[in-house]
Amino acid sequence: MDPVRTEVMRNRFAAIAEEASNVAYRSAYTTFVKQTQDYQVALASLDGEFFAYPLHAGVTSSVCQNLRGLVDEIGIENLDPGDVIISNDPFSGDALCTHTMDIHLIRPVFRDGRPIAFAWAFIHASDIGGAAPGSISPTSYEVFQEGVRIRPSFFYRNGELNQPLWQFFADNSRIPDLIWGDLQAMMSGLALLDRRTQELCDRYGTQELLASVADVLELSEIKSRAAIARLSDGEYVFHEYLEAFQGEGFIFMQAKMIKQGETLEMDFSGSDPQVRYALNFTTGARPHPFLCMPVVNWILTVEPTIPMSGGIIRPIRTHAPRGSFMNATFPAAMGNRWVAVMRVYDAILGCLNQAVPGGIAAAGAGQAGIISVASTDPRSGRWHVSVIEPFVGGSGGRRSGDGVDGIDQPVGFLKSAPVEIVELETPLVIRRFALEPGSPGPGRFRGGHAMRIEIENRGFSSMMTVRGLERFRFQPWGLKGGGAGAHARCILNPGRNSERDVGRIDVLELARGDILRMITPSGGGFGDPFARDPASVLEEVLDGLLSPEQARIIYGVVIRDGVVDAPATRDARNLPRSQRGLFTLGCTREAVERTWPPAASATLALAASPAPAAVRTHVVSAVREELRQADGPITGNAIRAAAARVLNG
Repeated sequence: MDPVRTEVMRNRFAAIAEEASNVAYRSAYTTFVKQTQDYQVALASLDGEFFAYPLHAGVTSSVCQNLRGLVDEIGIENLDPGDVIISNDPFSGDALCTHTMDIHLIRPVFRDGRPIAFAWAFIHASDIGGAAPGSISPTSYEVFQEGVRIRPSFFYRNGELNQPLWQFFADNSRIPDLIWGDLQAMMSGLALLDRRTQELCDRYGTQELLASVADVLELSEIKSRAAIARLSDGEYVFHEYLEAFQGEGFIFMQAKMIKQGETLEMDFSGSDPQVRYALNFTTGARPHPFLCMPVVNWILTVEPTIPMSGGIIRPIRTHAPRGSFMNATFPAAMGNRWVAVMRVYDAILGCLNQAVPGGIAAAGAGQAGIISVASTDPRSGRWHVSVIEPFVGGSGGRRSGDGVDGIDQPVGFLKSAPVEIVELETPLVIRRFALEPGSPGPGRFRGGHAMRIEIENRGFSSMMTVRGLERFRFQPWGLKGGGAGAHARCILNPGRNSERDVGRIDVLELARGDILRMITPSGGGFGDPFARDPASVLEEVLDGLLSPEQARIIYGVVIRDGVVDAPATRDARNLPRSQRGLFTLGCTREAVERTWPPAASATLALAASPAPAAVRTHVVSAVREELRQADGPITGNAIRAAAARVLNG
C-alpha cells in the first residue's frame, strides 16, 4: 500500500461522493428526501463494498452494506453501459433492501469495455401503494399490504427507460410524479459518479484507480481491527424488548457479543421469531450493518481518520437465525422495521457498555416516529401523501456529558422538516414543537430531553400514520446508577371533552380542528444523579426544564431564590439511598423479567424453531398464554412441555 496515494485517493473518493449526494438531494422532490434526507448516493467496488460514501448528507448507516448480492440476481456478465438496475425487494439481493419503501438503483461504471465499479443510490419512497397512505402501517402482517415489490430488474437498458416497468409502478403509487422526480434526482447523482470516476481514470489510469480502491478498503479494515482490539476480550450478553401492538405482550431480543483480539461476532440466537407486525427486517448471509451499528459508530468515534467505507465491517461477523424478526422470510411485513433496528442498537450498546471499561452511554429514546399524512388538495381534488417529520427523542447520557436533546444516535442523519414546508404542503399546523421539561433520565450526566409536538388539522379529514413509535411501556435504560428515561405518550384533543389516549398510532383519522399531542421517550441517565454538578441542575431550573422540587428529589440539589443552597444540598445528598446495579432497566421490564427471565424467553424462542418460520410467532403466543398464570419465574422445563403440546396439536 502506497500511503501517499491512498490518502490522496481516499479524499478524492470522499469528495466525489459528497458532491454526488449533494446534487441528488438538491434535485429531489418529496419532503422526506429533499428535507429529511432519507436517501443516499455512493460508489462501490466490483465486490459490492462501498469505497466512496458521503458523511455530511443523507443516510450514513448503510456504509457497510454490500451490493453484490443484488447485482448477482441480474448477473454482472449481463450488464452493459447505460444500464440501471432497480429493486425494492427485501427477499432478493442478500438483504440490500430491508423494506419495500427503499428503492435501490445500481448503475455499472464501465471503462475500456468492462465494469470497474458500481454507482448506487436509494430513496425512501413516500408512497409505493398498499393498504395505507405512505405504504406503511405498523400493524401490517404481510408484504402484500405494503405496496408493489420489484425484484432486481432493468430500470434503464442501454440508456433507454423500461417504460412498462415504470408504468406498472406509477399505476400503483398515490404520488407517482413525486417519486419519479426523486428517482431522476438520484439518476443525476449516479451519472455524476460515473463521470467523476472516468476523470480519475483519465488522470491516474484505471489500474491505479482499482489499486487505490483496494487500498482504501484495506486501510478501513486495518483501522477497524485496531479499534476492536481496544475492547476487552470476552462474551457479553444483553437483552431488549419491543412492545406488541395489542395488550401487554412483548417481543424478546437476545444479543451476544464475542470479542477476540481484532475480531468481533454478534449473535442473536434465542431472539423471537418473525412477527405478525411490520417490525421484521432481513439481514441475509453476509455481515449486516443493522446487526452491528453501534460497533461501527464506536469504531468511527475512536478512529476518526478511518475511511468511510465497507472495509469497516470486514473484522465483524453477524448472525441472526433465519426466520427470526431480524432475518425474516417471505412474506413478512417490514415497513416499520427501523424501530426494531433501533432496539437492536440498544441491545448491542448494552454489550459494548460491558466491554468498554467505564462504559459508553445509556440507552436513548429508541424511536423515530415518522409522521405521514394523506389528504385531499381542496384546489385540485388530488390525493396527496407527504412524510412530514421524523419525531425523535433524546439520546442517552454519556460517560463524558449529557445526552443530546431531541435526537438519538441511530437516526442522527435524519433532519427535521421546516415547519413552513409542512404547513405549505399539508393541511396541518404545527402548534408546538419543544423540549419536554423534566423528562430526561437522571444521572451525573442526564439523558437527552424528550420532544413534544402538537399538530392541528385545519383541512378536511386527513389520514395520519406514525410508524416507529415505541417505548410506551419499556423505558430507555440508565447506566452506572443513572435513572431510566421517560416513556412515550400520544393524546388526541388534550384538554377537551373528547380527549383520549391513542397510544401507538397505526392509522389515525383527524377531523377538522383535531389536535394531536405526541411526546417521545427521553434518554436514560449515566452515573449517580447525586454526583451531578449543582450548577448544571440550577441552569435547568432557571431555563424552566426542571422544577425546584424535582431538583431536590432527583438530584439532591436545594435551590432557593434562584441560587443553590450549598449546605442544604450537602445535607440532602448525604441521606441514605438504595443502590443501583450497572443497568437501571425501568419498572415495566423488571416486572416482566420477574415472571419471564431472559433465559426463559430465549428457551421459548428456541423451542418454537421446529415450526415453519411463519408459524413460530403463533407458537410463542400460545405458550405465553398457557403460562400466563404461572406462579413465580417460568422455567425452561415448563416452556418445553408447553411448546411440545402446542406443536403436537
